[in-house]
Amino acid sequence: MSTDIEITLADGVQILRFLRAGKKNAFTGAMYNAMSEALDAAETNEAIAVHVFIGSGGVFSAGNDINDFLRRAEASETGGGQDGIPAPSLDFIARLPKLSKPMIAAVDGLAVGIGTTLLLHCDLIYATPSASLRTPFLDLGLVQEAGSSLLAPERLGYPLAFELICLGEPFSAERALQAGLINAIVPAAELEATALAAARRLVAKPRQALMRSRRLLRQNHTAAISGMIDAEANCYKELMASPEAREAFTAFLEKRPPDFAKVRKAR
Repeated sequence: MSTDIEITLADGVQILRFLRAGKKNAFTGAMYNAMSEALDAAETNEAIAVHVFIGSGGVFSAGNDINDFLRRAEASETGGGQDGIPAPSLDFIARLPKLSKPMIAAVDGLAVGIGTTLLLHCDLIYATPSASLRTPFLDLGLVQEAGSSLLAPERLGYPLAFELICLGEPFSAERALQAGLINAIVPAAELEATALAAARRLVAKPRQALMRSRRLLRQNHTAAISGMIDAEANCYKELMASPEAREAFTAFLEKRPPDFAKVRKAR
């Protein structure tokens, strides 16, 4: 279990709290493993009815830890992962559409990459006025993940989904609310209490009826989402080795703007 994430259970609610605020709660492989294990265990644990994801330090998550991600990507090339997205990232992502219990997110500050695409799998999302959602996959020479190619147009409509994913335009809390991506904007001091209050209301519902209602609302299209996750991962596999992606990651680590024009001229 990673010390960068705290997983607790109280009154039927499993809280997954990101505790890596010094790194903007960027996810490491160990954090992905911890979340996967907790979500798996909850599927057969009658004491757990709802999951709540919460950040810390005024940040939800800045997405993947780039250094950790690159190390795992290199390992995947020698058998440590599959389909271009290094394990355990893909292991966690692949679980999301298959989970049977409701998920709630409490978003404060940055929600970048998986910090945003995770929200597309959540059933209730509360955000503070300072929340900022962004999916800069294309800026890294990659494509979106977590089935967001299907879920984002479904939730937002195509124009806004393209703006979020391809243009990479940050969505403020107000913009996300207007787009139907989040449920409500609440003051930072009330964020956790609001999310937990909603979770406890769900815990009090008849359990089987809750789970079946959720499945019906989601139209039972788990297979379609899982198929999209696989398709996105295959694109990752191709693009991770591309000159554009290498330039993007190198520029990020060197703290400079990427020079894609130079890459194109070198072809």
